[in-house]
Amino acid sequence: MTLNGVTKTYGGTRALDDVSLDVTAGAFVALVGGSGSGKSTLIRTINRLVTPDAGHIEIGGADVQDGPAHLLRRRIGHVIQNTGLFPHMSVAANIAIGLRIAGERDPAARVAELLDLVDLPRDFANRMHATLSGGQAQRVGIARALATAPGLMLLDEPFGALDPITRDALGRAYRALHDRLGLTSILVTHDMAEALLMADRVIVLKDGRIAADCTPAELLRGEGGEAARALVEVPKGQAERLAEMTR
Repeated sequence: MTLNGVTKTYGGTRALDDVSLDVTAGAFVALVGGSGSGKSTLIRTINRLVTPDAGHIEIGGADVQDGPAHLLRRRIGHVIQNTGLFPHMSVAANIAIGLRIAGERDPAARVAELLDLVDLPRDFANRMHATLSGGQAQRVGIARALATAPGLMLLDEPFGALDPITRDALGRAYRALHDRLGLTSILVTHDMAEALLMADRVIVLKDGRIAADCTPAELLRGEGGEAARALVEVPKGQAERLAEMTR
């Protein structure tokens, strides 16, 4: 996937400012930065939920603006913080919605396969959203995003509303799925520790521009510049204070 000169302005605010980026197939990339740095806007330009004012985006050599948006989105999984599940629909119906739109008349076998994939019991298929814990609901959201077998997954703060234990467990589970299925994943997160632990590559955005593009190891060595160092110092400082408490 390639972004070339992507720019987006809201009123007088430039949310994205001439962003260019190459993401190789199979990569796990985290987007980090302060609030308003452009993270969510950037991934939403990829699946055409936001139309940039300038620049273009290609997936597999094809411009994302070519062809109907719904066909593009079948090839891109999208997971958001509050799951976006339909409360009036069962777990199975939520997971299968993309399959039914694509013309699948009997998605039961695929739903069962996806429940297995996200480590939920198959009898969850008939449960409703209100009966699920936050972690269970987010697993359903991930299953729904994977239903049409996309190669690219966009994750916009998917674990942000979860308690720390569930967040860590689900992050580990998703990373294992990424590796197992050979996905390309782009994760938006405010949690720098999460980015360092989950991703192979971390991109720091500041004021709509790329301030750093490094591996986690490079960032921990302080090689990402001032904006990146400020973000990395938060989990590093927390780890040091916790270590001092055990001495």
